[in-house]
Amino acid sequence: MDINAIKSKLATLQSTSSNKDNFWKPEPGKQVVRIVPYKHNKDNPFIELFFHYNLGNNKTYLSPASFGRPDPVQEFSQKLKSTGNKDEWIQGKRLEPKMRTFAPVIVRGRESEGVKFWGFGKTVYQELLGVIADPDYGDITDATNGRDIGIDRQTPAEAGNQYGKTTVRVKPNMTPITEDADLLKKVFDNQSNLTELYTEPTYDELKEALQNYLNPSDETETAESTTTTTEKVAEKTETAKTADVSDAFDELFNT
Repeated sequence: MDINAIKSKLATLQSTSSNKDNFWKPEPGKQVVRIVPYKHNKDNPFIELFFHYNLGNNKTYLSPASFGRPDPVQEFSQKLKSTGNKDEWIQGKRLEPKMRTFAPVIVRGRESEGVKFWGFGKTVYQELLGVIADPDYGDITDATNGRDIGIDRQTPAEAGNQYGKTTVRVKPNMTPITEDADLLKKVFDNQSNLTELYTEPTYDELKEALQNYLNPSDETETAESTTTTTEKVAEKTETAKTADVSDAFDELFNT
């Protein structure tokens, strides 16, 4: 028995089980974070990943499109959108992988917890990029002359909608990430590689997931028949549950 291989596998499983500790999301109310330089790409702290959320079984799939690789679900969605049929175009749009942007941050008041990844949607991403592009602000991640970000998270009841609302405000004052040299070293050195926190499915695995989604009553069929299922896809657009879930994700990631 290869003891080193066993230890390596154990470390991988332990790391996977604690992945949730690598992520942060705003709680209702106000909080402050600081985006820090990303150890694994010092030129850009923002990591864009694409996911499939609506393939059934409440399972999230990382799309290979995140890395410029073929994605059978994305390919099928493009075929549907090109048929000229309105219902199939809508379903094809829903099958497209959704972008989620992440940035490494430290949470003010919880700096000792280290760097975590904050995921956000299109609106917040555009606002942050707009601030950075403004010459009056520039690189808000700079270790000594960067800027903190105030985040206000409203509950659905407070926002008057089903999903709540997140607003951000980059603070005008320039401040260092920390005055503590040891903590600063920890911030720069102890960062996970975001792409290693997710498992990228193979082309065939995604193809099978798509086939099962399109034909839930017969999961033993091979995925080669997906090109002949446009009629079933059109029928699924009339299923309220599927539509509601897809709309929810569309709304969630555009706020």
